[in-house]
Amino acid sequence: MSYIGQTALVTGGSSGVGAATALQLAQRGINVVVNYNASEAGALAVVDNVIKCGCDALAVQGDVSKEEDCRRIVGQTLEKFGRLDILINNAGTTTFIPHHDLEGLTEAIWHRTLGVNLMGAFFMTRAAAPYLREADAGKVVMTSSIASVTANGSSIAYCASKAGMNSLTKTLAKTLGKDGIQVNAVLPGLIDGDWAFNTWGGGDEGQYEELKAAFSEQTPLGHVVTPDDVADAILSFVTGSRYVTGQLLTLDGGFTL
Repeated sequence: MSYIGQTALVTGGSSGVGAATALQLAQRGINVVVNYNASEAGALAVVDNVIKCGCDALAVQGDVSKEEDCRRIVGQTLEKFGRLDILINNAGTTTFIPHHDLEGLTEAIWHRTLGVNLMGAFFMTRAAAPYLREADAGKVVMTSSIASVTANGSSIAYCASKAGMNSLTKTLAKTLGKDGIQVNAVLPGLIDGDWAFNTWGGGDEGQYEELKAAFSEQTPLGHVVTPDDVADAILSFVTGSRYVTGQLLTLDGGFTL
């Protein structure tokens, strides 16, 4: 199947998994809207990379935790390209709070974490749904996390938000399936990159390398997941069977086995 001329919207697309996914979409001839919240420079760099692949691209600022921003992002997508075929709900946030520190998990952190990771995915999908219905087999892919099922993660709120995303994936798949829209999710483990380096590695190169080595030793495939690995999994839902929906794909090299 040819995807040339289709349009994908990638939230949180200015770096990491979002940037890698945008590039892989473009390599298949898909135009890309790169949503970002704060990093305009990063988003514009991704746009440049998409254009180098021969596709068109647009950077759109917006906070997915705000419904009005989500509707505006989709509106700008339609204004630019006139269609929307693929939505990648990749935007995410977290605050590192040890699970035993119950008092440290403030109401503000809860609201922000759920607002971006869970409500944002719903707001974006709701805003996109009318246009995905018009597409030939519209696709929605969520970036969840193994924290949703292991009870280990950067905070209790983060784990809960991603568990909610898993449920959202299944309920939206059931709800939107009658419209030919597929909804699936990928659940990565530790993703090698700036966030892991700064959060789990404390910005210390030696400490971070020790962390990655520890993860690799506990992983059957001996590999820490990269943004490109996650993008590969996301694209498998975009380009794979039209009859796969409501699925949660664990991507951790076997770490959780």
